[in-house]
Amino acid sequence: MNGFAVIFDMDGVLVDNNRYHNIAWLEFCRRKNFKITTEEIASRFGNLNEEYFRFLYGRELPKEESERLGEEKEAIYREIYAKEIQPAKGLVGLLTELKNFGFKLAVATSANRNNLDFVLDKTNIRDFFDVLVDSSMVSKGKPNPEVFLKAAGLLNVSVSKCMVFEDSLHGVEAACNAKMKVIALTTTFPQEKLKSANHIINGFPDITAKAILNELRR
Repeated sequence: MNGFAVIFDMDGVLVDNNRYHNIAWLEFCRRKNFKITTEEIASRFGNLNEEYFRFLYGRELPKEESERLGEEKEAIYREIYAKEIQPAKGLVGLLTELKNFGFKLAVATSANRNNLDFVLDKTNIRDFFDVLVDSSMVSKGKPNPEVFLKAAGLLNVSVSKCMVFEDSLHGVEAACNAKMKVIALTTTFPQEKLKSANHIINGFPDITAKAILNELRR
């Protein structure tokens, strides 16, 4: 075991699914008579659902109501995405390589556990991960670093030995706030908006376990 860890965000990283979340949010808002643009949705990628609801309703919702509405939206998403879901290109190969190199692996997502289970089971990648962190395990959304710090703590790996894969602006900022190194994927935002990341790649075929290990050893 090399004592290093790689932490993966889920949406836009393990799966290229942001388009389906967009569609689900638009459908949810249509049903609730809210008007929202895809730009407004994208600007909040990496946030917890309750933060979206605070934006939509203009107030803090009671926890039970927020959870009920959140599951309503996520059920729309899962129904839309179920027939299309597949792991991101090159992901399984990289996960296999990372395990062979002795990395500890985690998923740290702002999504709820139902969505996390949906992605891991539909793509058959659950067994790669040592630790799973979902929205129920944190109180603050990205760019707060809580979700990544929680993952590192559960992995028992220091932040200086953690590499994060992210796609959102809030997610990259959260990883930086956690004092972790971060590789940004251009799944959701163009390269010029991701400059605070240590490296920017178009997809997992552009990176190797050896390169990650060398970066963390610096």
